[in-house]
Amino acid sequence: MAGPKHSCGVVGMNATYNVVPSLQRALLVIQHRGQESAGLSVFDGKYVQTIKNNGLVDAVLNENSLRSISGNCGVGHVRYSTTGSHGAINAQPLTVQSVKGTVAIAHNGDITNYHALRENYFKQGWSFLTDSDSEIIARILSKHLYSTDEPFAAIREMMSELDGAYALAIMINGRLFGVRDPHGIRPLCIGKTEGGHIIVSESAALISLGAEFVRDVEPGEIVEIKDDIILSDKPKGPINKAHCMFEWTYFARPDSVMDGRCVYDVRKKIGIILAREAPADVDLVMPIPDSGRAHAIGYSVESGVPYEEGFMKNRFVGRTFILPDQSARENAVAMKMNPIRSTIEGKRILIVDDSIVRGTTLMKLIKLLRSAGAKEVHVRIGCPPVIAPCYYGVDMKTRDQFIACTHTVDQIRQSIGADSLAYISIDGLVEALEIPKEDLCLACVDGIYPTRIDGEKYRYD
Repeated sequence: MAGPKHSCGVVGMNATYNVVPSLQRALLVIQHRGQESAGLSVFDGKYVQTIKNNGLVDAVLNENSLRSISGNCGVGHVRYSTTGSHGAINAQPLTVQSVKGTVAIAHNGDITNYHALRENYFKQGWSFLTDSDSEIIARILSKHLYSTDEPFAAIREMMSELDGAYALAIMINGRLFGVRDPHGIRPLCIGKTEGGHIIVSESAALISLGAEFVRDVEPGEIVEIKDDIILSDKPKGPINKAHCMFEWTYFARPDSVMDGRCVYDVRKKIGIILAREAPADVDLVMPIPDSGRAHAIGYSVESGVPYEEGFMKNRFVGRTFILPDQSARENAVAMKMNPIRSTIEGKRILIVDDSIVRGTTLMKLIKLLRSAGAKEVHVRIGCPPVIAPCYYGVDMKTRDQFIACTHTVDQIRQSIGADSLAYISIDGLVEALEIPKEDLCLACVDGIYPTRIDGEKYRYD
């Protein structure tokens, strides 16, 4: 509820049957990763057909619009813009013409050297239709497709020019490729369906299609997804993994499995460790729905304090973060969350959430709890204090967004109106993830980055 905005989601599928309905269903499952625009491109045996626009999946890719297209190979995308404007022109998949046919690309992540690449190619006479970093990916790939007959080689050359985070579903006419950046910052996995294969940002989408999880695409790997086989090209030399910890703590659906770790299990263990690191003398534990639910369950299990639902969420209120000013956003929070007085009144309450960025939403929710009769309100957060920008696809771009940059923990506690406040430690988070610290991107909480960013500390210096 109080966390950062989402990244994007991608899907690609190659099968012996029309993949359009399956692509649409997969995008519905990963809709939480982006709600600004949706789209898909399919190869009908001769041409690539694309439907995309601003809006949610069920509005853009509705039954009427999908009647006009079909194909055995396709890619799809849901977008939350982090580089590029919100306009429909930046909706994906992005398609360009190349010597090998139409290239359609769906991209999750941010290219950190995008502006330098764009300026360089602009001076060489290139023109651009969008201000999205995904277009530079498509155009660089097209350039290398011109100089080589082999898409694997062209994609590898394209990757050599890119810095940052990217999980890509690429269709070159009827050939489908999946690509993950050399650090594996953004997720991508492979599934097997009857009669085909699928690549998708989150494994939860596989369940909705009756697909079998095969494996994650490895950092730096290129895979070609055929209906009957998977071909792979892996990078030579050492791999410096840097999986984004926010995928487990906030972005991904709880029923997804990423790089060997179930998201729900990680969040529950975060709550368990929080209870050990920051106990509280309270009557009940409750989540901020829906983001803090698994964390709160873990805290309750470990502490022995009863778990209760203290907020009723109105799921038909629009997203608060797109409203034009803070007052409007706070009013929308009050509409979106109703405290359950019979649970709250006269109780000492501990609420658990995934993260604090600005703290304004949490402050409003604590006011609602006190107005419903809460005797005390204590707060526990399943992510360490966010102190540094993300350059890899999370909408946290400047330090002035983060209350933890200018306030101590106790000052934040006073600002949000809590009786106590504690965050999980970085070591506690790493323990919950059960992934080596050196294989994670923790830049937003420790200020150390896995790629070179001007003005920031580089992990490998």
